[in-house]
Amino acid sequence: MKADINERITRIGPDTPCGKLMRHYWQPVALVDEFNPSLDPHMAIRPVKAVRLLGQDLVLFKNEQGEFGLLDRDCPHRGADLSFGRNEGDGLRCPFHGWKFDIQGQCLDTPAEPNGSKLCQHVRQRHYPIVERNGILFAWLGEEDTLPPPLPAIDSLSAPGSHVFAFKGMWACNWLQAFEVGVDPAHASFLHRFFFDESLENTYGRQFRGASAGEIDGQRLPMTRVMREFDQPDIRVEPQPYGIRLTALRQMSEALTHVRVTNAIFPHTFVIPLSETMTITQIHVPIDDTHTYWYAMFTSFADPVDKDVMREQRLRHITLPDYIPKSGRHNNWGFNPQEQISRTYLGMGEDDINVHDQWACESMGPIQDRTREHLGTSDRAIMANRRLLLQAIDDVEAGKTPLGMAKTDIAVKRIGPDTVDGIAPTQAWGDWWTQAVKTKRANAPWRDAVDTSEPSA
Repeated sequence: MKADINERITRIGPDTPCGKLMRHYWQPVALVDEFNPSLDPHMAIRPVKAVRLLGQDLVLFKNEQGEFGLLDRDCPHRGADLSFGRNEGDGLRCPFHGWKFDIQGQCLDTPAEPNGSKLCQHVRQRHYPIVERNGILFAWLGEEDTLPPPLPAIDSLSAPGSHVFAFKGMWACNWLQAFEVGVDPAHASFLHRFFFDESLENTYGRQFRGASAGEIDGQRLPMTRVMREFDQPDIRVEPQPYGIRLTALRQMSEALTHVRVTNAIFPHTFVIPLSETMTITQIHVPIDDTHTYWYAMFTSFADPVDKDVMREQRLRHITLPDYIPKSGRHNNWGFNPQEQISRTYLGMGEDDINVHDQWACESMGPIQDRTREHLGTSDRAIMANRRLLLQAIDDVEAGKTPLGMAKTDIAVKRIGPDTVDGIAPTQAWGDWWTQAVKTKRANAPWRDAVDTSEPSA
């Protein structure tokens, strides 16, 4: 790849080609949990957060009615930092001269001005629409006074809150290399390879530790074994209105094939199976050019999610309030050479595979130099996504609405998108996976309340 193309697809500031593209889509700006006093005691006193999103400095706060406001961080008076503002319940007051703004950015008070001044009536701070859904606050950073598309009607945003758990973490790298790890079906057989399989009795909420759907000779196979023993997937890429469907086929015998169907929702979300009844929707949100937050939404098609267990599993690996991993370049991501010899392919732990992906992304550098890479057949999903990204950037520059969830008719459609991970008859794997998806949907206790369409298989 030429250096100028790499710049074009990685830089996300307001005036960059990719940044202008990103602003056609809803972006997560924070977890609702970030305003939970039990996780951050400061929120009991002052529910205000400085946030950075798509290279912009913003302030997010909650008023006394429980409504959220997202404003540009620099006060429109003299530019002081509003994230240090006084939250007075009805608005955020700048401590420099006392100017106060409500969640819509309207100036409510300019106390140093003469009595009778109408200055505040003519001052408005730029604010950004906020939608709260299943534990995440989504923001619209598109052009002011433009109508955003609906929030996508995908499973993780349509299922009831009782069946969705949301979490996040920060990686010190560009958004695109973080996203490209997720849409690479081949890497799981190596980066996440475990030399030993655990009991399948205690795998709740842990990726690649559960069983694949199906069995051989009456035995259910752990995902760790499937990924380890069958490491040359046949990867198939199918364009979809929302992005790309990815199918990785690992033929285990003449009779049986492992099928893993995942999805890339343009521009930076992937949907993958965690188990037979749970999916992960992971969004890779640019903080700036060299830092990314991943937001993961775990959606259950069976019982309500155990949020306390899933939160505790993940909190032990990060530091609050900013969700920064405890492992990183500063401690070699926890690398253990003895473990690499005896237990895992990578040598960076077995409890949290996020650190595996974190190492892969961060070790490339803040922004991967794609002029030095050599892609192979197993990278066809990476190449397909880059073509979509470049075309979408061109479309925006031509004044067109880009693909996928930026289009209202796509965003409102129930698409799932559907995933599966299991062992199928080799000659009928297509029929097998579509039926598996239909069965999963039919058994979802919340399906009738939000979904009347057929699965997207």
